[in-house]
Amino acid sequence: MDTYFISRWKSQIKKGLLEYIIMLILKTKPCYGYELIADINRLAGMEIAEGTIYPLLNRLKKENLLKSEWIEKEVGIPRKYYQLTPEGIEQLKVMQNYMESLNESITQLMNIK
Repeated sequence: MDTYFISRWKSQIKKGLLEYIIMLILKTKPCYGYELIADINRLAGMEIAEGTIYPLLNRLKKENLLKSEWIEKEVGIPRKYYQLTPEGIEQLKVMQNYMESLNESITQLMNIK
């Protein structure tokens, strides 16, 4: 088995899904960057670094799919919380429809004998 091939393949899948996973998490609640990293690690089993997530969050903001707001809690430092914009919610619906269709297609392909 070619472990380099599998490792590279997994990496490409993760890169392609990261934007979708971030938007799915933000659909449920506003999050700050480190919280998003922890949720992605816990919920999706993907280890990502701060150097990966912040450029992606900034790009999604520039595309008007996310907005951010600095919030100061009673305890601790102020944090920048990200949440979906109305345009982001609509884009996520399109992405979800595509992922459902893709999943059905892959399931059919896997069951070919």
